[in-house]
Amino acid sequence: MKIKFHYIIIALLFAATGCKKDNYDAPSVKLSGHLVYQGEQVNVEFNQVPFQLYQPGFGLSGPINGTFDQDGGYSVLTFAGNYKFTISANQGPFLWKEVSAGKRDTLAINLTGNQTVDIEVMPFYLVRQPVFTKAGTNVNATFNIAKIVTDANAKNIERVTLYVNKTQFVSGSGDYNIAQTSLDGAALGSLTGISMSVAVPTIVPTQNYVFARVGIKIAGVEDMVFSPVAKVTF
Repeated sequence: MKIKFHYIIIALLFAATGCKKDNYDAPSVKLSGHLVYQGEQVNVEFNQVPFQLYQPGFGLSGPINGTFDQDGGYSVLTFAGNYKFTISANQGPFLWKEVSAGKRDTLAINLTGNQTVDIEVMPFYLVRQPVFTKAGTNVNATFNIAKIVTDANAKNIERVTLYVNKTQFVSGSGDYNIAQTSLDGAALGSLTGISMSVAVPTIVPTQNYVFARVGIKIAGVEDMVFSPVAKVTF
């Protein structure tokens, strides 16, 4: 079960000398960016893939914890300083570098002002060239799948799922879909020209559009990788 965090984190730091309490300015430096692979955004499930931001030597009791948005974005409001960014083991539908067996690598960030830092990862798979259309009351999707990790770390596809929701938050969790349909990975004869279709139920109150995206469940990996969210108008 994943622990959920707000994806915008406010880091409040306090210190005391003797009985006198010092006053500190509110955090005002913004660190933001996206998960990327060779410049391409890596889409995940909202609020489900955590990251950690440390400030070494500052005496904090623990890291700043956050999660990625569904487009792979993140945003942290904190203070200027030197930080280390990392993603814990077994989190995310991608590989994160390890400096030794079981020891996660960190990304050094020198934060002197508002800064955009994209986080380079290697996803096991990516959804490519997704196209979403409507046919009557159905949403149709065509897309390709790119297998990125092909070495000894490669994993199989467990299933591919087309999700539809009435809001822009689309996934398999909670209220984030009103319709879905899946294909078993073993049934995929090819990773190109894949087609899926799902019927959209009656929406109350009525609206003439929905949002859709495709997710890939990777064998042995909790988190799915997704296509970007697309709006489909009827």
